Amino acid sequence: MRITRPTLPSRRLTLLGATAAAAAGLAVTAVTLPGAAGAATRPQERPTIVLEHGAFADAASWDGVVKRLRLAGYPVVAAANPLRGPANDAAYLRSVIAHVDGPVVLVGHSYGGTVISQAAAGLEDKVKALVYIAAFLPDSGESSLGLTNKFPGSTLGEAIESVNYTLPDGSQGADVYIKPDKFHQQFAADVPAGKALLMAAGQRPVAAAVLEEKSTRAAWRTIPSWSLVTTEDRNIPVAAQRFMSARAHAHTTEIDASHAVSVSRPDAVTRIVEKAARTVRPPA
Repeated sequence: MRITRPTLPSRRLTLLGATAAAAAGLAVTAVTLPGAAGAATRPQERPTIVLEHGAFADAASWDGVVKRLRLAGYPVVAAANPLRGPANDAAYLRSVIAHVDGPVVLVGHSYGGTVISQAAAGLEDKVKALVYIAAFLPDSGESSLGLTNKFPGSTLGEAIESVNYTLPDGSQGADVYIKPDKFHQQFAADVPAGKALLMAAGQRPVAAAVLEEKSTRAAWRTIPSWSLVTTEDRNIPVAAQRFMSARAHAHTTEIDASHAVSVSRPDAVTRIVEKAARTVRPPA
């Protein structure tokens, strides 16, 4: 008996999973990402929102924001952040940006702010706005750890632990996690306990050197920026967030929320992203 090989669908990333899109009653928009074939199915009238998560989180931390942005008509990509260091992670994000048609609004949470600041440098023709959500806005020569320690208020150092692993060449690497019993209060104090427990179990660790690696470029110097400052943040001191936002001349909004504001207050995060996106003109 001859078996006919089925035709495989083209390798394109839908901006929401098919199940989530169907549940929301939305048409799924295709955007080309690294490794995909072809271009987007049609030119976008609105900029694509590219979301970059930070340390101890994953792309699912944007779920509530993605849903709201899609309902508002924006194409969205929630990128996977390797969390290996600013240079490595920025290079990866640039490859994501390169495979999105049309203008981009780049959004970074926490350490993701460090990544978007480096990734967008030199891409002013493509990246039209930067949005920082409880995030780092480092200048060249600054590290995330250095900026955190510059101001009082962070209790992250007391809540993390390092776990060693063996690399293929036999050398040792180290990843940093937030201790599960500390995660709720440290990272997501205003998130329901059950949800915080799931977040703790699925947290993405950072390479131990990530927070000490210095940035080499600062895209906020040439690209308009917006910032959401979280006043109940125990990871990045609120004074540090205010300092970095003011230095970047970012359009700044403050909110009483934890570091996990994209989970606890996706409505507020969506509003500031939309403010930035509305300043972007559609492509000719």
